[in-house]
Amino acid sequence: MRLREVSRRGRPQMSVGDFEELARLAPETVWLEFVAGRLAVKGGPDGSRSEILAWLQRAFAEADSGLWLYTFRGLRVEADGVGRFRTDGALAPDRHFAGHGEWSDPEGVLMALEVTADDVDTDQYNRVEKPDGYAAADIPVYLLIDRDDCSVTVFTDPEDGRYRRQVKEPFGASVKIPTPVGLTLETEELKEFVD
Repeated sequence: MRLREVSRRGRPQMSVGDFEELARLAPETVWLEFVAGRLAVKGGPDGSRSEILAWLQRAFAEADSGLWLYTFRGLRVEADGVGRFRTDGALAPDRHFAGHGEWSDPEGVLMALEVTADDVDTDQYNRVEKPDGYAAADIPVYLLIDRDDCSVTVFTDPEDGRYRRQVKEPFGASVKIPTPVGLTLETEELKEFVD
């Protein structure tokens, strides 16, 4: 994943309406996000990231829970609903997004997922701003698959725009994702997808 910040000004670079229009007009190969009032470009997945997402989709399908991991879904997030994140994965009930436009409200999303990339912006976006944005939108779980340090972090209990609890496990561990997701991931296979 490649997130490139265009500017680090303290005030929003543009209105949400202007961002959505810009995102609508962008070529299909360019995915834009609006993170903490700043324009960001999210690159498409590399092969290993695609494999991680496919692995997770299989895990949820095999659990037969009625939940599906929707990849690269646009969500309205952050405390004021102004953020626009194109999450690597949004876990929601099957057919949850039917009839939605490009950007969906987070209501009904049980988990947001991001997979790190070899990118200078990963630390700020995936480890700081995205967890805060998802927590502020009251998404119950944020799952971070961190290829930089070969770990999986489960963020839970959103309150006042932050996740109160974080559990970090190394690749290879059994990772329990609590209710409302209720799944344990055996992460040994993730070791194959570290570039």
